[in-house]
Amino acid sequence: MNFNNKTVLITGATRGIGKSIALKLAQAGANIVIAAKSTSEDERLGGTIFSAAAEIEAAGGKSLAIYCDIRDENLIGEVIQKTMAKFGGLDILINNASAINISNTERTEPKRFDLMFDINVRGTFMVTKLALPLLKKSPNPHILTLSPPLNFDMKWFKPHVAYTISKYNMSLMAAAWAEEFKKDGIASNSLWPATLIATAAVKNMLGGEKIFQVSRKPEIMADAAFFILSRDAKTNSGKHFIDEQVLYEEGILDLDPYSFTPGAVLQRDLFL
Repeated sequence: MNFNNKTVLITGATRGIGKSIALKLAQAGANIVIAAKSTSEDERLGGTIFSAAAEIEAAGGKSLAIYCDIRDENLIGEVIQKTMAKFGGLDILINNASAINISNTERTEPKRFDLMFDINVRGTFMVTKLALPLLKKSPNPHILTLSPPLNFDMKWFKPHVAYTISKYNMSLMAAAWAEEFKKDGIASNSLWPATLIATAAVKNMLGGEKIFQVSRKPEIMADAAFFILSRDAKTNSGKHFIDEQVLYEEGILDLDPYSFTPGAVLQRDLFL
């Protein structure tokens, strides 16, 4: 797939993996719609929709930064309308926005439970639902959801059941959409990292920058997404991809350049 002038909507693309994917596709000439909440910078996380848009433009793509809380379907609707008004359509949807809370049942507060399900499950569903009419008109439409393969080993449920089932719901939707939208030629897949990824969210959640020493850079996810989205939508759908497996399929066998610290022993991510 040639990404030149293709339009990509990415939720939560102000930083981390979402922004890395945005920059990768922008370098290939894509139009990037950033739909996220950050309009002022949080020093713990960094980045806003406006700073991300500036980086995308500098990378060679066109950008559209739109404030959007995906818990509000009216705001999602405005994103779709503005995307159509500026770029005339939509080719790719990347469901990247997600909330995380690693706690067991006893320690999971109701507001944290609701946040994960409102964003991870309901938000992902509503963005996809409202993007669907535009995706149907694309010659090679893709939906890529950042969620894990379905692994029902109870070790992934016992310590953080609320988070686990919210992410698995995203993966179930991705699989279901592959079947539901097959008649429309829309690919639906999920993508998950094999190791921890060095992002601000990981640093804040797991205790500082030392965790980066056992993590990979977000660019590995960006490259994996690039290859998935380059494929024919009609014949590459319904898969739960792992980043390093995608790269191996593309003949990229040396993954050490993606390590935050070259040569380090890396920490496997959850659900694998």
